Amino acid sequence: MQSNLNLKSNAHKNKIKIGADTVLINIFGGIFLAILAFTAFVPFLMVLTGSLSSEADVIATGYSVLIKNLSFDSYKFLFSQPKQILDGYKVTVILVTVGTFISLNIITMTAYVLSRKDFEARNKLSFFFYFTTLFNGGMVATYVFMIRYLHLKDTYIALILPHIMNVFYLMTMRSFISITVPSSIIESAKIDGANDFIIYIKVVFPLLKPALASIGLFIFLSYWNDWSNAMLYINTQAKMPIQYVLYKTISSAESYEKVAALTGTSNVTMPAETTKLAMTVLVTFPIVFAYPFVQKYFVKGIMVGAVKG
Repeated sequence: MQSNLNLKSNAHKNKIKIGADTVLINIFGGIFLAILAFTAFVPFLMVLTGSLSSEADVIATGYSVLIKNLSFDSYKFLFSQPKQILDGYKVTVILVTVGTFISLNIITMTAYVLSRKDFEARNKLSFFFYFTTLFNGGMVATYVFMIRYLHLKDTYIALILPHIMNVFYLMTMRSFISITVPSSIIESAKIDGANDFIIYIKVVFPLLKPALASIGLFIFLSYWNDWSNAMLYINTQAKMPIQYVLYKTISSAESYEKVAALTGTSNVTMPAETTKLAMTVLVTFPIVFAYPFVQKYFVKGIMVGAVKG
């Protein structure tokens, strides 16, 4: 009994006392972060409420966090041709899924090779990748190469190929592998008879979850937000991603508005401003809902870029 009391007494003495300065820092830090979170949330709220407001209210009073007159005109306009919207989402989901999977695997495998100290050409190959960040052929040369030599006009590959390799993500993944995966583990696997591919699949790959989550999210966003490549390479309406479909919708709305202004047609009502906000909601909020699933890995993975490997 006495020994238990002594243990409790020692445990109580060993507790770290939190000083008043630490409490104040925690309080002010929490308040500051709450303010930052609020300022980051308000624009999203204004976009959502603006998309649900009437065009007249937005033009008269600007954007607000409150809805004065609830209106779904912008969404009715966007979904006036629902097949285009649904086809655009379908194409985007396919591009995001296939493109992210291929890109993440290629970047990870290349980074693993470049991180191996027993690979003699790794410095020369790393410089080759780095050189592409300084100089590139430009849009015209890329377009000619894609159309004339690869014959990728009006194909999904033309939308997947431009985002497959990103050198910054490659170097970040290489740094993460160098820091996270000890060379002793690889040597042990070699002694057990595993080849390089087995080592990559069963030893290295499972240790890369934080980097895979953070870099995978960035690749996901690059495919999700891409509309310029669709404008250059895609002609068929059914193959257009949602970003380009909505871009064309906004362009048509603005053209309609200009025609109404020039011709003095007063009965032409086009919710141009609220349609832009509704378009932002349609393309942004799926990303907002996807983020919590990778949040626990995202912070740890994003710190890799600050560590030299």
